[in-house]
Amino acid sequence: MAEEQFEDAAKHPMLEWNEPNISESAWTMFKVISELVEGFETMHKIGPCVSIFGSARTKADHPYYLKAVEIARLLTLEGFGVITGGGPGIMEAGNKGASLYGGKSVGLNIELPFEAGSNQFVDWDKSIGFRYFFVRKVVFVKFAQAFVVLPGGLGTMDELFEVLTLRQTRKIKPIPVILVGKDFWTGLKDWIENTMLEAGNINPEDLDLMPIVDEPEEVMAIIKDFYEEKAGRLEPNYEL
Repeated sequence: MAEEQFEDAAKHPMLEWNEPNISESAWTMFKVISELVEGFETMHKIGPCVSIFGSARTKADHPYYLKAVEIARLLTLEGFGVITGGGPGIMEAGNKGASLYGGKSVGLNIELPFEAGSNQFVDWDKSIGFRYFFVRKVVFVKFAQAFVVLPGGLGTMDELFEVLTLRQTRKIKPIPVILVGKDFWTGLKDWIENTMLEAGNINPEDLDLMPIVDEPEEVMAIIKDFYEEKAGRLEPNYEL
């Protein structure tokens, strides 16, 4: 019976592209490589940074915006540059906190139809444009010495779970991933514990990958404690 099923399956024609364009795929690889080269060369010159993730829709008078500014200010005082997606909202707040207090303010901009260029607080020589989300993620992750995640939408969740997966699978070094905003993040972490962990899809220690805090000073305490234990060693997260 099984052999007959395999024979029947072999008779079914497989789908093909309507307009195959092999040369376009080949040229796309050169575009990807050029973005990686520009991103790597620029970020190596900038030095150790912390990536700040969060919503592009957060207004300048929102408490989370103000916290992101303060977090970036404290990071600057510790000598870290600040990496954001270069857009508005929480990204702007992170760049603002770095820029106003004399730090390195980096914007990794993605081409989107509803966002126009970098925010005004990105250093002119540290604004890097990307066409491809996955290339941008590589640069975001490789040069960050910690990740600070404020409330956001689907893009923020995508960035958060990408980093958590890389941490869990040990594809990057065990650097801090810090969630800011207990009111926002506690429900998600509870679901991860009560549903994902209960189903056996993660290990209990995976819950330790994502501490939740409320105050900028708590963010800095986690980062400083981590690097004091590492004797201050700062280096990119992985080699390609």
